Amino acid sequence: MRLGLYGGSFDPIHLGHLMVARAALEELALDRLVFIPAAQSPFKPGTQPAPANVRARMMRLALAGETRCEVSETEIRRGGVSYSIDTVREFSAAHPEAELFWLIGADHVASLPLWREAIALAGAVRFVVIPRPGATPPELPEPFRLLALRGWPLAVSSSEIRARVAAGLSIRHLVPPGVAEVIALENLYRTTAVG
Repeated sequence: MRLGLYGGSFDPIHLGHLMVARAALEELALDRLVFIPAAQSPFKPGTQPAPANVRARMMRLALAGETRCEVSETEIRRGGVSYSIDTVREFSAAHPEAELFWLIGADHVASLPLWREAIALAGAVRFVVIPRPGATPPELPEPFRLLALRGWPLAVSSSEIRARVAAGLSIRHLVPPGVAEVIALENLYRTTAVG
């Protein structure tokens, strides 16, 4: 079994994330792709994301009908700072027969050697780099194993969406309609700092 793991804050999930998922499913011939919202990203220690249950609900709405995609709340249940090695070990134990692929944004590649238990992580998963639009995929430091998605990179980010909401601008065509509805109903990102 080929199992993809896609971690992040997903604050909020947007169409760029969904396009990455489609590319990963097709290009890597994944049997399943699991979206894993972080309780607290180690890369964003000073920021407070939208409530975890709301982010997970938006993700489920965005992935409705995607039979090979699911949302796992493993990092949310664990609480605290979300470390990839803990999540990988959990999925390895639950699916010992699976080959694991971890999707990572190109901007995080250089910091991989600094990740918690980086050497163990390098041996446990194959990293799949999500390229930035128009950029060449970065070199992955040893001993990490690299694949790069070709996909359909979309120049949209969660921070841009939060900024647009805070400024009262439309996010139509940037997030699925159900996600936009939750953002409006929960009054997300209206007065929070963008970062």
